Amino acid sequence: MFVEKIPGDYENGDVNKNLDDDVRVKRTGTWITASAHIITAVIGSGVLSLAWAVAQLGWVGGPAALVVFSFITYFTSTLLADAYRAPDPVRGQRNYTYMDAVRAYLGGRKVQLCGLAQYMNLTGITIGYTITSSISMVAVKRSNCFHKHGHQAKCETSNYPFMVIFGCIQIVLSQIPNFAKLSWLSIIASVMSFAYSFIGLGLSIAKVAGGEEDVRTTLTGVIVGVDVSGSEKVWRTLQAIGDIAFAYSFSNVLIEIQDTIKWSPVVPENKSMKRATAIGVSTTIIFYLLCGLVGYAAFGNDAPGNFLTGFGFYEPFWLIDFANICIAIHLLGAYQVFAQPLFGFVEGWCSRRWPGNRFFTSEQAVRVPFYGVYYINLFRLVWRTTYVIVTAFVAMLFPFFNNFLGLIGAGSFWPLVVYFPIEIHIAQTKMAKFSFKWMWLKILTWACLIVSLIAAAASVQGLIQSLQAYKPFQLQY
Repeated sequence: MFVEKIPGDYENGDVNKNLDDDVRVKRTGTWITASAHIITAVIGSGVLSLAWAVAQLGWVGGPAALVVFSFITYFTSTLLADAYRAPDPVRGQRNYTYMDAVRAYLGGRKVQLCGLAQYMNLTGITIGYTITSSISMVAVKRSNCFHKHGHQAKCETSNYPFMVIFGCIQIVLSQIPNFAKLSWLSIIASVMSFAYSFIGLGLSIAKVAGGEEDVRTTLTGVIVGVDVSGSEKVWRTLQAIGDIAFAYSFSNVLIEIQDTIKWSPVVPENKSMKRATAIGVSTTIIFYLLCGLVGYAAFGNDAPGNFLTGFGFYEPFWLIDFANICIAIHLLGAYQVFAQPLFGFVEGWCSRRWPGNRFFTSEQAVRVPFYGVYYINLFRLVWRTTYVIVTAFVAMLFPFFNNFLGLIGAGSFWPLVVYFPIEIHIAQTKMAKFSFKWMWLKILTWACLIVSLIAAAASVQGLIQSLQAYKPFQLQY
């Protein structure tokens, strides 16, 4: 059976009961589901590396950076939430994607710049998550090996089989039609992120309470001449600032998340999204401060890059295994949160380009055991499966891609998190040039540009080091 559009629009008789004012499927999301999407997107396994970032900056710079960048992210996200509709943030026409919002308020080549930054960033994140999930699964296998043979055993394991497993699961999950159908997966992923964060926090507290080792901590972080050289101190500081700045970022999927929220005359979408943003960012800063500061207290200036996969802890091995499994499950959901906007962009473009082609526009009903009737779009099946395979293949080719992801993050942080939200706000409110508010918004924009540039420089330096260590492509000097 082939049907045009989405079959669910017509299943309950009256079409108008199932459609919103823009003749799309009625949105059912709330601030709760939006908060789950945000937490899934923001609290990643990187929370476990914050102890390393704080170790580079110390007791003063570490907490300060965490607080400052959380405020910046929250502030610019609330500005972007008002851009979901144009020209009025409550009654205006909907913008379904970040690019649509930029097109409605700014237009011109800025639309292409936004699309390039957003979709390159989303693609990079999905590749990075493929690598990170495999590292967590390898850590489970190595943890059991260390427990059996001792901490000095080599216990080397290939990441490739786990990347294949992750890719196979993503092929199935990628058939979830859109963001609106993703809430259950985001809720599961959010629970997993809380689980491994609490485990990491609990192990760090236990280590601090045990007081078995002499842990060195300072106000300014790692010490030049003792822990690192002068140049290493500079590069590590820049990298830590960049890591913290990007750790809060979810603007690349904010508009798409907001497009899942149902409208009501009492609580319009922008208010619900601002509430979800406040919950998401406040939850994140609490976890980040706890994990970063307690982790630094536990490991000091010798904090590992990730104290679960990097074996800051070896025992209890079963708890380490469980935490790493939680990381892998969380990344299954996080991959979809970042992939769905890209999926929707390509599918929307193709359906507009070839509106009469059934391959792009029709749905085929398939009866699935224990589920019921599921509607498959052939192009969606082929395109999303191909995308997952390609990202897994790239992850296998470049296991150091996470360093390159840092460079992509540096390139997208400034335009997506800061520049476009502020420029849209200025255009939306028709703010006068050189007014007080205009001036400090511009100062914030330029300051964050500097952060992106220094973080990009640190990422390039880290990428060069990874290339040097990667034997098939080792650089000669």
